[in-house]
Amino acid sequence: MVNQVATVSTRRPVAAVTSLLVFSTCLVLAACGGDGHETEDGRPVERYEIQSYEDVDPLLERFDYTPEAWQAGMREIPRIYLTDIPPRWRERVSDEVTVEVKKRIFFRTMAPLVLHANELIFADRGRLEDLARGGSPEGDDREWLARLAVEYRVIDDPGALPGDDALGGVMDELLVRVDVLPLSLVLAQGAEESGWGTSRFAAEGNALFGQWTWGGDGITPEDQRAELGDYRIAAFETPLKSIMAYLRNLNSHPAYAVLRDRRAALRLAGEKVRGYELAKTLTSYSERGAEYVESLHAIMRVNKLEATDDAVLGDTPTIYLIPVGPGAD
Repeated sequence: MVNQVATVSTRRPVAAVTSLLVFSTCLVLAACGGDGHETEDGRPVERYEIQSYEDVDPLLERFDYTPEAWQAGMREIPRIYLTDIPPRWRERVSDEVTVEVKKRIFFRTMAPLVLHANELIFADRGRLEDLARGGSPEGDDREWLARLAVEYRVIDDPGALPGDDALGGVMDELLVRVDVLPLSLVLAQGAEESGWGTSRFAAEGNALFGQWTWGGDGITPEDQRAELGDYRIAAFETPLKSIMAYLRNLNSHPAYAVLRDRRAALRLAGEKVRGYELAKTLTSYSERGAEYVESLHAIMRVNKLEATDDAVLGDTPTIYLIPVGPGAD
């Protein structure tokens, strides 16, 4: 069932996509087609309200986003962004569909979300590269650079951005950190950490990567270990924010410096950055260490995810899928 929605967001995908996700597979399509509204980059916007996961495939097929097209070599993915992970995905859908269907929904709907998050990072990297080539940034450029350096944990405070004599070192370190991550790696970790998007943490807080937080906010694990303190699993307003936080974590936390250095070395050598290779550096992500890395590699092998590292977002309208109905909140 498709119903046209009167309102169409005119915000750029960066903000609206804040809710993208995969498992909103609870959909009822209430479509709102292009009615002249565009994002700031001139891309038409469409919005669909969805209630059943069964409505996802017909929509994806409109853009030839099918398993058959992928197997035939299609690597352009439409800009279809889910806006939430409904609780009923865990309560009902996870019990109603096979693992293979869960995987298909997870991979096909999460991929645009991850590629969009990478797109945002790549835009920052492009601006950073321009500043690095241009010499001493001033005014707005310098303020932006200071915020970016704090965001990526290169400095502790915007006021700590050094003068021109030491600024090159800050920008060099930022170029190691402000970079995209391969789609195969993000898909494999999201699948491992969220159980194909069906975990309690995914349903209650759009939490896809099991990131810990302290200070009272977040979701308390049922088996919380008292000896490790009052930690929680970080919850997010939208799936996009969860993915962005995960990417920022790998791009800035000291525990993942080896990953960043390996990525930078591959870029310097002119080699393709692959998820399978970077996964080898993630022994610190889980207490399971090397066993965790092997789990990621197994997910990549079994599901043939290495090919996703060649995927790109297509030149399609920006489409937001919005879960509605009972259990959507």
